[in-house]
Amino acid sequence: MQQKIVYLINPVSGTGKKDGLEKLIQQKTKARSIDFEILQTNAAGDYDYLKDKIAKDAITDVVMVGGDGTVNRVVASLYETGVNFGIIPMGSGNGLAFGAGIPKNFAKALDVVFKGNIGYVDAFTINDHFSCMLSGLGFDAQVAHDFANKASRGLLTYTQQSLVQYFKAHPYQFQIVNDNFSFFTDAFFISIANSNQFGNHFTIAPKANLDDGLLDIVIVQKMHKARLPFAILQQIRGNNNLQQFVEDMCQKNILYFQASSLTIRNLKLAPFHIDGEPAETNDEFKIDLIRRCFKLYMPVSKQDSKEKNQS
Repeated sequence: MQQKIVYLINPVSGTGKKDGLEKLIQQKTKARSIDFEILQTNAAGDYDYLKDKIAKDAITDVVMVGGDGTVNRVVASLYETGVNFGIIPMGSGNGLAFGAGIPKNFAKALDVVFKGNIGYVDAFTINDHFSCMLSGLGFDAQVAHDFANKASRGLLTYTQQSLVQYFKAHPYQFQIVNDNFSFFTDAFFISIANSNQFGNHFTIAPKANLDDGLLDIVIVQKMHKARLPFAILQQIRGNNNLQQFVEDMCQKNILYFQASSLTIRNLKLAPFHIDGEPAETNDEFKIDLIRRCFKLYMPVSKQDSKEKNQS
């Protein structure tokens, strides 16, 4: 099938220079004689109108130029059409793009789409809300809520809000329910991760894989606040092994396990975010994996490169 691309550009995403990006897209796509169209994202995040266009015009690819919020809304609307998705990272975090190995450089990210290596990506629902990267409750969700209200975006602003919230942070009460276990915990935050990171290469779930049929659950339990940065640093470095819950959980600063479904009872109504975007909280969250939900253009893996070189 002949490749046909719709580029969706978020005009307000991130902080990077956007001058010349549209021209770069036009030049590189025309050079490959690929049919394409450039559209802007909309504030409402409603892309149902594109479903008819995809079917009528035989669109094969939707390339999202924006951040994780843009990716979430576009994929949620269009993954059932079967199109291939691409990402040109232009957000404040770019967690899914960086988790997939997509370069931050615009031209190199475009080349990933043109090279045509497609991988499947799992996703999940939280009370029927779609998430394809990382969602959570507690400290990081409060940062997301505060960050969304700031006029300036970017890593510096996010870091500033994280520091402010660190000094205000307090544990919330949760009940975790799975087929095999149930327990209560006081925790600063809980992350439900399909990608391995919050964004900006800040890795919170080192074992996460986009296509392994499992979600990585990270629970940062109540501890003396002075120990909190060091505990998180250990998690980022991959020093915490995945747990089977045969160990004494009370002795663990961070619980780290995998599941394909989960229920979290949010007993103190901790704040909530979906893929880095603030969302309305609830007293209970039912989480379910969507296996191999959508197709994403990714860089060729080292193993694939090795096999191609040997062939």
